[in-house]
Amino acid sequence: MRSHFTLLQPVRSSLFRMAAAPPSETETVVLPREEVDESLDVPWSVIVQNDPVNLMGYVTMIIKRVFGYPEETARRMMLDVHHKGKCVVWTGARERAEYYVQQLQSAQLLATLKKAS
Repeated sequence: MRSHFTLLQPVRSSLFRMAAAPPSETETVVLPREEVDESLDVPWSVIVQNDPVNLMGYVTMIIKRVFGYPEETARRMMLDVHHKGKCVVWTGARERAEYYVQQLQSAQLLATLKKAS
C-alpha cells in the first residue's frame, strides 16, 4: 500500500518556491466587478394591523413610546388602524424596521414588515 504523504511532497516544494519568488515577478490580479444587490436599499414599511384584543388608548400609547410620535400623530395612526384595518407607522431601512416590528410585537400589537411601494 502506498502512503498518501509521498504524493504531497512535490506540492510542498513547489509552494515553497512560489513563496520565495522575488518581488519583481509579482502579478497584478484584477478582480471582477462586484454586483451590488440594490434590493437591500429599498425602504421597508412597518405596518400595525387591527386586532380585537388591544384597546385604542393602549395602541396609541405604544405607538408614542416606540416611535416617539406626538399624541396627535399616534392617535391618528391608531384611528387608521381601527377604521381601515392597518396603518403604515414607519418607513425606512430594513434593520431598523425589523427592530420596530419586534418592539411592537413584544407589546402584543399585530405588526408586520413589508417592502415600501
